[in-house]
Amino acid sequence: MRLSDFEYDLPPSFIAQHPLDRRDQCRLMVIDRGSRSIEHRHFHEIGDYLNPGDTLVLNDSRVIPARLNGTIEGSGRRAEVLLLKRLEDGNWEALARPGRRLLPGSRVIVPAVKPGAPGELTVTILKTGEGGLRIVSLGGRDAPDGYGKMPLPPYIHARLEDDDDYQTVYSRYEGSAAAPTAGLHFTPELLDDLRRREVNTTFVTLHVGLDTFQPVRAEDPSRHHIHTEHGVVGRATAEMINDTHGLGKRVIAVGTTSVRLMEAASREGRTASFSGQVGLFILPGYRFQVTDAMVTNFHLPRSTLLMMVSAFAGREFILHCYEEAKKEGYRFYSFGDAMLIL
Repeated sequence: MRLSDFEYDLPPSFIAQHPLDRRDQCRLMVIDRGSRSIEHRHFHEIGDYLNPGDTLVLNDSRVIPARLNGTIEGSGRRAEVLLLKRLEDGNWEALARPGRRLLPGSRVIVPAVKPGAPGELTVTILKTGEGGLRIVSLGGRDAPDGYGKMPLPPYIHARLEDDDDYQTVYSRYEGSAAAPTAGLHFTPELLDDLRRREVNTTFVTLHVGLDTFQPVRAEDPSRHHIHTEHGVVGRATAEMINDTHGLGKRVIAVGTTSVRLMEAASREGRTASFSGQVGLFILPGYRFQVTDAMVTNFHLPRSTLLMMVSAFAGREFILHCYEEAKKEGYRFYSFGDAMLIL
């Protein structure tokens, strides 16, 4: 297995720059791992493939306004700090640029971006780490509310008109540096429709962090160091997942984040309550414990996410589906269309 095995070509015109006006009107590619079949539908029709008693597992993490733009104290040069994860001591793990100028002791002065935010925010670089990581202090503030902007991925160049467009409708617990984007397609009306169909919904929390922004560089992907993210599986959710399997029904993970957390919290097909750091890296050859089906977006080449869905459905079949998506004019990545893998 080599990094180049997870390469495909995608012209920039396929990358969605804006969300649709109605989330559940995006396209849905439905693929069957057993028959190797492909169907083209729309996301609001997903209930046609779910059965009474099946359980959808959704990630209710909420994106924080993690992108801080300011100037370096003493030079006035522009700088950007992207907060990734809040640490137990109140400081933050972050990425910063220009990295060569933001060394320990440097301070970035960030003006308010929302009315009512008091004064300026001072971000102090405390430590430097591998891969461009920084440990930073927000000067005693717990969160960057009023000073930060939504941390859209670098391939999205359009301005976000409404911050809620980059949040799932069920997001609850703040802590992510990027949205769990498979869930962006759900609307309250669609969730109500699924409940009327007697499809269960339950929630886990995984705060999305560095690996969303960190590409795989090792030619042997198994040598890639995946960073940990904080996750929580509650007792009621664990019991629902186990009961679903006990009744012979399916557990459908919404997004790779839900997959990663559920699999980390499971042993021999049973899920336990969990709270802690998740460092599971799923590559082809992995034996899935609890995930029977998956809702996911289309992922970047050479990414850990593409490797995960390749592990679930087979690398060659997934890459074939991606080529079919291009032929059919699907929209890719965070604001793009979706895939249901059965």
